Amino acid sequence: MLSSKKRILDIIGASLILILVSPVVLIIFLILLMDGFGVLYVQSRVGLGGRIFSCMKIRTMERNADKLLDELLARDEGLRRKWEQERKLDPDPRVTSFGSFLRKTSIDELPQLVNVIRGDMSLVGPRPIVEEELAYYGDNQASYLSTRPGLTGRWQASGRSDVSYERRVAMDVEYVAKATLRMDILIILKTARAVISRAGAR
Repeated sequence: MLSSKKRILDIIGASLILILVSPVVLIIFLILLMDGFGVLYVQSRVGLGGRIFSCMKIRTMERNADKLLDELLARDEGLRRKWEQERKLDPDPRVTSFGSFLRKTSIDELPQLVNVIRGDMSLVGPRPIVEEELAYYGDNQASYLSTRPGLTGRWQASGRSDVSYERRVAMDVEYVAKATLRMDILIILKTARAVISRAGAR
């Protein structure tokens, strides 16, 4: 019963938000197109039951971002260890100046509303991860795979980039164990406040 109500909330909520933000997304797309820059960045992520789906974001990095990352990690052992532990770089040299603005305002994640409507994701859930990151969940992999990953979640509403990866996993596991529609609504409201204040944004 909870999953069906959650799905209804996802479809209605994501559709309404998408209608409201579509003018902003269109302007961003036009800016990127005029700049000769790719508009979308699509990456394979792990979803409900281990199903792989194409997660969409507005492109915020240089075209050769993946190659640049490989080169950075190959020549800097400390940076490689940090990446393996946290799966992020701070600051990230691959991010463009305009991309940095999109990330700080979370505008780059708006295309994931389409993922929510398609059923790949939920408005609220664990952070969508790549297959390699499943290992970080250890014995809690089944918990992650038991629900749809979310456009937002407890970690986004509680500090975003200021939260360690280990703590983020713990938040995901706790969310899955205690999820309710009331909790989802509270997380959405807290996320909106965090985005407006740019708490933990990078």
